[in-house]
Amino acid sequence: MRTPILDAARPLVRFGARLYFGLRIEGSHHIPGTGRLLIVSNHVTYADPVLVTIPVRRPVYYMAWKALFDVPGLAWLIRRLRAFPVEVDSADPRATREAVRLLQAEEAVMIFPEAGRSADGRLGRFRLGAFRLACSLGVPLLPVTIVGGHEAWPPGRVLPRPGRLRVIYHAVVTPPTGGDVKAGARRLASDIQQVVASGLPAHQQPANQAARCDDA
Repeated sequence: MRTPILDAARPLVRFGARLYFGLRIEGSHHIPGTGRLLIVSNHVTYADPVLVTIPVRRPVYYMAWKALFDVPGLAWLIRRLRAFPVEVDSADPRATREAVRLLQAEEAVMIFPEAGRSADGRLGRFRLGAFRLACSLGVPLLPVTIVGGHEAWPPGRVLPRPGRLRVIYHAVVTPPTGGDVKAGARRLASDIQQVVASGLPAHQQPANQAARCDDA
């Protein structure tokens, strides 16, 4: 992610994450250097956007929970990290239009398909919004798995504890073309969720061991 803030802090962030979390980055060769891209990851900590983009050497834009933009100071910071607001509890045409604009401009957009942090570390339901975008626009997806984040920084804990973190970048997935977009998005969401789940320990797999997706 090319921003003055993170470009300057990137070496320090990476060093600190290695020192405190034992951070390991795997599969970074799968990260495309150019072209439109949707980055989709499980979501377990507040630090996920920064952790996922440590090795990404291109601008990345984020869909972020709208309420975060009401927090003084935090709103200033996340805007400079290229975040834009999305209403997670209902359809948000404005956020969708912004994502479409960015993807049509050949940018990379990060979306957390669970639409919020996992309460227990288990991979949650994937909403279909990101996958409809991918199928409608023909945008490839980069699945990412964050392992160990819940143990280090579970919801309710103010500051993270030392842990063992891994961020795994899987092979890029090309969306299906033609046919019904909604049906294609469902298949794509199921496939991507299985890829993300493949990097997680057994106790953090979806409850029924199969991808589960919501229409929202």
